[in-house]
Amino acid sequence: MTARAHLVAVPAPLALVRAVVTPLLMLLIALFATPWAAAQVNTKTGAALAYVPNEGSATISVIDTLTDQVIAELPGGSKPRGLAVGADRRWLYVSDQPNNRLQLVDLKTRTLGSTIALGESPEGVSISPDGRWVAAAVEGKNEIAVTDTRNNALTFSIKVHGKNPEHAVFSPNGKLLFVSAEEGEAVDIIDFGARKQVAQVAVGARPRGIGFLPDSSRAYVATENANEVFVIDTTRFAILARIKAGLRANGIAVHPNGREVYVSNGGDANVAVIDTASNQVVTTIPVGQRPWNMALTPDGKKLYVANGRSNSVSVIDTENHTRLRDVAVGKLPWGVIIK
Repeated sequence: MTARAHLVAVPAPLALVRAVVTPLLMLLIALFATPWAAAQVNTKTGAALAYVPNEGSATISVIDTLTDQVIAELPGGSKPRGLAVGADRRWLYVSDQPNNRLQLVDLKTRTLGSTIALGESPEGVSISPDGRWVAAAVEGKNEIAVTDTRNNALTFSIKVHGKNPEHAVFSPNGKLLFVSAEEGEAVDIIDFGARKQVAQVAVGARPRGIGFLPDSSRAYVATENANEVFVIDTTRFAILARIKAGLRANGIAVHPNGREVYVSNGGDANVAVIDTASNQVVTTIPVGQRPWNMALTPDGKKLYVANGRSNSVSVIDTENHTRLRDVAVGKLPWGVIIK
């Protein structure tokens, strides 16, 4: 009786194989399949994803903003900088600076797609609020190259008066395109519907990042060599305020509620918080070395800051103005976008 019970308890060879191999196969499938899907959206949590172009390692790190873990590494061309994600999350649009082109990355297959010739040294990239147009600042041609996402083709270009455009950023209402002229000490303002420049506003030396209040009424522009942030009225195209920032002020991000603006200070390794009611810096938050471009989660609760010399992204709690953690990414991260 005892021997029979013992024999029954021993699994048959086939059952033993199934018991051991099946869980291993399921684990391998999960490990290798998850990043492919996660490159589009976190299907388990529905969390927004942060995309980080690493110009030194030619990759794009994908961070789940719920867990703050890197869940995928995508190819990014030879030197990725500006990024935009298509409205349907199928394509990632990447400015590949040395190759003078816009590189498409297929977020479904995690592979490089087609390319669009733009001209010498494309930099900042943004997408229109309706998701149709991708604008890229092309330094060597002093123009903005505009791609139609419906057919992924270059559709038209707009000349700007300033020299070496760094960023081209759509206003939230989609009517204007503000362009920072890196060597022109000015912001060029484009009427996007008319497809032409309609104004230029002189600012401090080496303007960089641009951000708008949610109602499009004001733009905030960081000037790297002047260590200031200029506030521009988007109706009158006039300067409303000049705010003293930190050393080498660079990136700009605006909270969805419009109450705070964040500016990365590359030389001080911190982020300054500006109260938009008073246009004064109310606090600074230490981050990694050479903080660059930044982005907020859709709910505004977390700010992600690319630290170029630390090869990391600092995650900031915007409610408490504290750094939560640093996330290791590729070499020389240039910025962050979140979708």
